[in-house]
Amino acid sequence: MCKIADEITSSYPYFQKCIYGKSLCGRDLIALESTCKGELGRQPVLFAAAFHGMEWITTSILICFTERLCKAAQQGKTLCGKDAAAALQRSRLIVVPCVNPDGVEIQIHGAESAGEYTNLVKEVSKGDTKHWQSNARGVDINHNFNAYWHKLRQMEIEDGITGPAMTRYGGTYPESEPESKYLADLTRKCEFGYTLAFHSQGEEIYYGFDDYLPPNAEHMAKRLAASSGYLLSKPEGLASFGGYKDWFICRFRRPGFTIEVGKGINPLPISQFDEIYQTLEPMLMEALFL
Repeated sequence: MCKIADEITSSYPYFQKCIYGKSLCGRDLIALESTCKGELGRQPVLFAAAFHGMEWITTSILICFTERLCKAAQQGKTLCGKDAAAALQRSRLIVVPCVNPDGVEIQIHGAESAGEYTNLVKEVSKGDTKHWQSNARGVDINHNFNAYWHKLRQMEIEDGITGPAMTRYGGTYPESEPESKYLADLTRKCEFGYTLAFHSQGEEIYYGFDDYLPPNAEHMAKRLAASSGYLLSKPEGLASFGGYKDWFICRFRRPGFTIEVGKGINPLPISQFDEIYQTLEPMLMEALFL
């Protein structure tokens, strides 16, 4: 990830690399920050991906979009019919391609990727990490944010999730994990106007939290849906609380969106990338003009 980020920042003047923290295993948590200030009065916008180990395809989507946006801006061209340079000038975009790098490495390369947590991962996964979603401590990062976290924890216990697991264990307290804590710190520092968190799968957009809808959120969600063909939906059960989008809405009372990309069974195969990306690129451009 560091190499890819360096290639983008060395090839184009529109982004700079920022290491906003370290993962549990010591991997860099990388953000690509726009060097454009954005229009006066507009707050920064966040695109973040790969909260879960099996959802690494979302990292590829954001990297591809960032590169294509930069290339189009450099050449004075449009992307999906919108002026690429104007998009960068309008909104100061911050891209976090991989929120949970340890989880991605564990899912792809196995328990040995977890360093000092290798034995824990082996025990939890019973030697098979192909369905690994959590970080190296067995905590689901998207259950680790302070949005009705205690209610979610009780629901997890009732569902038999009482400790480290491959998925859906919310940890011992909100932001107990460096991956969630550093992303929350970045969010508090930047005070984003709105955020998009990318997951897989379902071709759905979640845009509220509990019974609360931030001002303008529904209108913005409808624009995102119209540009992609994705359906507006509401998460259920254990997916209802504790996520980054939930916390952002709850904490800042501003629009936050979860984008569930593609359709199928996680991990979505890389053979679906082109189809998924072509559907998403218009939405990503639309998101810069909301």
